[in-house]
Amino acid sequence: MPTGPPPQRFVISRLLPLAVLTSAFVLLCPLGAVAVPSPLGVADLRADLRRLLADPTLAHTRSGVVVRSRTEGDVLYEHAPRTALLPASTTKLLTSAAAMDVLGADYRFTTSVSAGTVTADGVVPGDLYLTGTGDPTLRASAYAELAEDVAASGVSKVAGAVVADDTWFDGQRLGHRWQAEDQQYYYAAQISALTVAANPDYDTGVVGVSVTPGGAKGEPLGVRLWPRTDYVTVRADTAVTGGPGTQSTLDIARRLGGNTVTVSGQLPTGGAPVERLRTVHEPAGYAADVFAAALQRAGVEVGGDPVRGTAPPGTVELARRASMPLGELLVPMMKLSNNGHAEILTKAIGREVSGVGSWTTGLPEIATALRRIGASTDGLRLRDGSGLTRANRVSAASVADLLLAVRNEPWFATWRRALPVAGAADRMVGGTLRSRMRATPAQGNVVAKTGTLTGVSALSGYVEAANGEELVFAIINNGYTGAAPRPVQDAIAVRLARFTREHTTGAIAQPLRAEPATTAVRGWECSWAKTC
Repeated sequence: MPTGPPPQRFVISRLLPLAVLTSAFVLLCPLGAVAVPSPLGVADLRADLRRLLADPTLAHTRSGVVVRSRTEGDVLYEHAPRTALLPASTTKLLTSAAAMDVLGADYRFTTSVSAGTVTADGVVPGDLYLTGTGDPTLRASAYAELAEDVAASGVSKVAGAVVADDTWFDGQRLGHRWQAEDQQYYYAAQISALTVAANPDYDTGVVGVSVTPGGAKGEPLGVRLWPRTDYVTVRADTAVTGGPGTQSTLDIARRLGGNTVTVSGQLPTGGAPVERLRTVHEPAGYAADVFAAALQRAGVEVGGDPVRGTAPPGTVELARRASMPLGELLVPMMKLSNNGHAEILTKAIGREVSGVGSWTTGLPEIATALRRIGASTDGLRLRDGSGLTRANRVSAASVADLLLAVRNEPWFATWRRALPVAGAADRMVGGTLRSRMRATPAQGNVVAKTGTLTGVSALSGYVEAANGEELVFAIINNGYTGAAPRPVQDAIAVRLARFTREHTTGAIAQPLRAEPATTAVRGWECSWAKTC
């Protein structure tokens, strides 16, 4: 899980020979805009980028950087372009492009409800089967709609149980070398073909925990789950309300291997409620429980407790739900860097091509799709589809190759719209870049994917230069200590937005601003802290 202090403001200093002081523009710094002479042209861009990468925040850091002009077809800058580096969520660029290639922009996940037989008086003599294919958008409201459709079909009673069938994917729930300490947090949820999304962001395989202080010191804390479920048990025996103004010591934890969430510590009297997401062990059982409760509310009596199993051949379909098309689903996935969505797509790719939904089948097909699109896969190593593992490797050159190659695909415009936009306040537009590069030429211009792990930070995407050229860039930083070098990445992106081959367009008057403290918790990317 990413750790470290919040990003610091970035100061750019430069010493240039008098012979090249042909113009001036202002580079961005935290203490205000400082006009500093700078030359122009490709050679001068390269000099600027070398200076940025020599910043002390990148001392002892391995960096791969590539800048290419799609318009002119040349390489504007390279630094260790073919060094295989840990990409973090840059991986999602690869996975999403492969999914569009293999599955198509119109691909939809389906969830169905079926039974062996239904009697004339509306009774299912045996079990009712809930079968999933990986839909990550199934909220409690979607299960309620399925339940209402079952009731509308004439079913009033199920003698058996709700059986959750998640066999569309294999039984491997966690990605390669995912850290144990991450596994209770929403970004490392178990991957299943049948799951529950807890919120409008479609965070899957998690339950929301809301904790409210009591009215006076010593009173127990109020705890509720959302969506409501009996699949998860809450223990809050030691959770109490503290005095007004006291420090919160609240802790919400799920022990791995089970579904007991323990709430401990205190919240101050009069304090604001606290909401957290915690992962669920075996999400298919969670889905069955939520659906069974929805059936009861819809007037369908269910005899047995929910279980996991497999729908037998020959069942009769009673209800079906289709997800939004993949082209729309990419928006929350890419804007908010949703790990679960990327892993579901990886298994869906494997299922589509080989008939087996697994990481083992899906990951090689991602590489195959990238080559089919026209991107280089030299040095590529994929062990998951989201970038949560530290075993993935990719070069900046391969990322830049992909960014150029996808422009020739019929789905490119849809795919590009899913990328975060620098400085765009709407979280479903700006996403993980909504608080970055504001009030600079990069705002509303840079469209790029971020990536963050401990010691890993990345930014790769598109920018329009001042002379109208479309540039692609890939920046991957590995092994830094201290603050994440996002200010350096942002300064590079802003410099690219100012690029011109022949003439200057004026001075940049605004300072480079670090992310607000609310989106830079412990140095995390905002998607990890759920602040974007």
